[in-house]
Amino acid sequence: MRSAPFAVSASASLSLPHLRPFLSSRSTLPSLGLCHRDPTFSNPPLISCCASQTSPNLFPSLSPEIVVREARFEDAWEVADTHCSSFYPNYSFPVDLLLRLNRFIGMVSGFSAPPGCTMSCLVAVRCHELRLGSLDTVFGLNRGYVTGVLTIDTLGEFLPRRGPFKHRRKGIAYISNVAVREEERRKGIAKTLVAGAESLARKWGCRSIALHCDSENIAAIRLYKSQGFRCIQVPENAQWPEPRAIPGTRFNFMMKLLTN
Repeated sequence: MRSAPFAVSASASLSLPHLRPFLSSRSTLPSLGLCHRDPTFSNPPLISCCASQTSPNLFPSLSPEIVVREARFEDAWEVADTHCSSFYPNYSFPVDLLLRLNRFIGMVSGFSAPPGCTMSCLVAVRCHELRLGSLDTVFGLNRGYVTGVLTIDTLGEFLPRRGPFKHRRKGIAYISNVAVREEERRKGIAKTLVAGAESLARKWGCRSIALHCDSENIAAIRLYKSQGFRCIQVPENAQWPEPRAIPGTRFNFMMKLLTN
């Protein structure tokens, strides 16, 4: 089994009754702003990039001030903080801290992906942070350097099944857990993250990329359409898998073909 460090682990959830609805694994809920999927708390995996790595894996950027790369070990707390501040902005101490700790523990505890599947967490960081070195980042002195996060995988968990035996589809990347810090929104960071995800999907050999978006999140739908995604009509009475969310939430299933 291919192991992707820093991902969700069932043992990582805090056993607090009043938090249990937020700590279920692989669950999804749309949110406000430029974030979609998972305010019911699934921990996105972070593909391993050693903390000592000096040359981060960079992806094409639409902004000269923002760079997208795969998350590293020292990014774990920033990723947790970015996610929670986007999806749980109204929680105060101590619940907000417990949510962040749960996500942080889940990410560093590890997650085993099925054979042939890949997963990664991308982070958007300010360019000048790359020149500061890793010391301040490792010890959390440079708070807020991660401006946005995104998860991408080839698990096929929320894609329509193939054939009578309901096999999971291959060759399709899936985007989830898109979150941008509130003070950093409307700066093209979400577009830059999506562009980075597309670049990574091509490296994986994927022929298309997909996502679910809250049908009432008009801003997010407009964003994805501007990036070439199209809404896919779900056949009547079809039981396509969807992320788990608040009852009554409706999703748009969107896809984009990846061309070389």
